[in-house]
Amino acid sequence: MSAPARGSLLVIGGSEDREDDMQILERFVQLCGGADRRIVVLTTASRVPEKMWAIYDAAFGGMGVARRSEVRVTSRLEANDASLADDVAQADGIFITGGDQKRLLALIGGTLLDQALHAALARGACIAGTSAGASAMSAHMLADGKAELHPEKGAVSLGAGLGFMQRVAIDQHFSQRQRLARLLTVVAQNPYLLGVGIDEDTALLIEAGGGIEILGAGAVTMIDGRHMVSNVADIRQRAVPEMVDVRLHLLPAGSRYGAQGDPATPAALADFLNIVTDIA
Repeated sequence: MSAPARGSLLVIGGSEDREDDMQILERFVQLCGGADRRIVVLTTASRVPEKMWAIYDAAFGGMGVARRSEVRVTSRLEANDASLADDVAQADGIFITGGDQKRLLALIGGTLLDQALHAALARGACIAGTSAGASAMSAHMLADGKAELHPEKGAVSLGAGLGFMQRVAIDQHFSQRQRLARLLTVVAQNPYLLGVGIDEDTALLIEAGGGIEILGAGAVTMIDGRHMVSNVADIRQRAVPEMVDVRLHLLPAGSRYGAQGDPATPAALADFLNIVTDIA
């Protein structure tokens, strides 16, 4: 197979199938260029990286990927190793596992390894992230907090992410952990950001300038608050804000839309997708 013409992002909501049909992982291998390409698994977000690597080593091995390896980074000194960074930059696919997105960014944010991820994407690699690895993919990372029944001012905090996308905040395990109120909280406090919630065993495929596709068993929820009228600036902490004219898009698995003027894409969704597909 030939290498992909441009980089792509596969943003996975966690708990993807790793043993049976493995639809999402199979698609990742295809996006990397096929089973003969080189794939690295970044386990830095996990506090039990050996367990995480064993899971994906078995999954990718079962798909015939011979050139697979783990990148296990436990310090910023390791993340600034030039030879490691050069090796990652040349990978055809990079898979960022789950764990703790704050741990991931604390260890690799701003390092040579961080730069290598961007270099790999720029030269055409596919970068996938699941669970915490998914939340870390945007410049604005949902770092902490919860809002259970309603959005609540101050209940959720953001941090700096890896920056493959701008103006997007990603949440994962979305329907299963009932995180709509949490993502609405993010949008209420940051209407400039677009909220993207991804269900378990579900992935949002983003092709640079080429549109999106929803894979797997669930759905992707997209929240657009740019037209919103809200009193969030004037209410006390932990109060429920008014949120008028918030737009919500629900895209089940199998949905596919183009961006950048595709006439088949509904006008209400087109501008949203143009932002989401603007891969850095």
